[in-house]
Amino acid sequence: MKSKTEAEIIAELDGRRNKIVSHNGGWLPGKGVFIHGHRLLEDLVVNESYMQIVVLNATGKKVSTELGQWMEAIFGCMSWPDPRIWCNQIGALAGETKASVSAATVAGTLAGDSRAYAQGALIKGMDFIRGAMAKVESGMTPQEVTDAEVKANRGKPNIMGFARPLAQGDERVSALEKLTAKLGFAVGPHLQLAYDIEEALFARFGESMNIVGYMSGFLADHGFTAEEVYRVYAVSVMSGVTGCYVEYADQPANQFLPLRCEDIDYVGVGIRSVR
Repeated sequence: MKSKTEAEIIAELDGRRNKIVSHNGGWLPGKGVFIHGHRLLEDLVVNESYMQIVVLNATGKKVSTELGQWMEAIFGCMSWPDPRIWCNQIGALAGETKASVSAATVAGTLAGDSRAYAQGALIKGMDFIRGAMAKVESGMTPQEVTDAEVKANRGKPNIMGFARPLAQGDERVSALEKLTAKLGFAVGPHLQLAYDIEEALFARFGESMNIVGYMSGFLADHGFTAEEVYRVYAVSVMSGVTGCYVEYADQPANQFLPLRCEDIDYVGVGIRSVR
C-alpha cells in the first residue's frame, strides 16, 4: 500500500476539520438512527435481539437469530458470581466500599482483559486455531501440530483454548455442545480440528478443550477474526462482576475477606528503631 504524502495527509485532515465523520452509523435528526445502513429503531430493535445489535456494532456483520442466540450464550457461560475469581473479587471489594455499581462492573471487567483468561485470551485462542488450520492445510496432521506446540511450550500442554490451571475439563463446553446441536449448527473444519487437537492432548496429558478453544473453533468456522471476537466479548464477564458487587454492597462493611494482623505472613525487614 502506497504511503500518503504529507500534503495528502493534511488535505485529508482538512476535509475532516470540525467534523465528526462516521462510516458505521449515527443519529440523523428527523431521519433516524443507523448502524451500518440498518435502521436501529424501525428495523433492528423490532426484529433483532440485543446480541445481534452488539455483533453488528462490533463487527459490521448482521448475524442470524440462531447465531446471535449462540453468541449470546457465551455471556451466560461467563457470568459466574463467584468472588474467588479475580475480576469478581474487584466487584466484591468495590461493593464493600460502597462504590457505584458502574465503577465496580467496569473495574472488574477491565481485570478480565488478560492474556491468560477471560476476554483477553480470545485473541490468542483464535490466532492459534486459525494458525493450526493453516498448518493442516499445508500438509501437517493435527497430531503433528499438537506435538509442535507442546514442544514449543517446553513439553507442557499449555495451548490457549486447551487445558485449565485448576481443573480438568470444562463444563461450559458440554453446555455449548448441547446448544450447538439444538440450534442446528454442524461441526465445521476449525471446530473439528479443535476436537482432533483435544484428542491428541487427552491421550498424552489427560487435558481437554476449554471454552476458549470451543468458541475459537466455532466462531472461526463462522468467519469471525480474532479482533472481531475480542470486540464482541469485551465485557463478557460483567454480569458475574455485578453479582459479586451486589452481594457485598448489601452487607455491612468488612465482610469480604476480613483479616487479622497475624493472618499476614510478613517476610520483610525485622522490627527496628526509627531513631
